[in-house]
Amino acid sequence: MKEVKAFVHRARIADIVQALEAAGFRHLAVVDVKSLLTALSDSEQNYSIELGERVINQAKIEVFCEDHQTEHAVQIIRQFGRTGQALAGWVYESTVDRVWPIDRSTPG
Repeated sequence: MKEVKAFVHRARIADIVQALEAAGFRHLAVVDVKSLLTALSDSEQNYSIELGERVINQAKIEVFCEDHQTEHAVQIIRQFGRTGQALAGWVYESTVDRVWPIDRSTPG
C-alpha cells in the first residue's frame, strides 16, 4: 500500500478531491497547513508570528491506495493542482508497511 501526499494551493483542493473521488479513490484526508510557497495573490499571503515569515494557507491531501494505483493518483493531483505558476506544490509517495482497521471487533 502507498500514501500519496501533496501540498497544494487551497484554491485547487476542491477540484483535486472531486477528480480523485470520480476515479474511485476513497481513502483520503485534507488538512489545512501553512507554507512558504509563492502566493497566487496578495490576499492569499499573510504573516506568521510563529514562523516569523510570510506564509500562505495551503492544503495537504493524503491519499492511501494500492501500489498499482499510485501513478494514477499522482497524475490526478498534478493535473488538477496546476495554478499557472512554475511551481504550485509538491507530491510525495511513501510506502505504508501495515494497515489496521478500526472496527467494533477490536479488542479493548
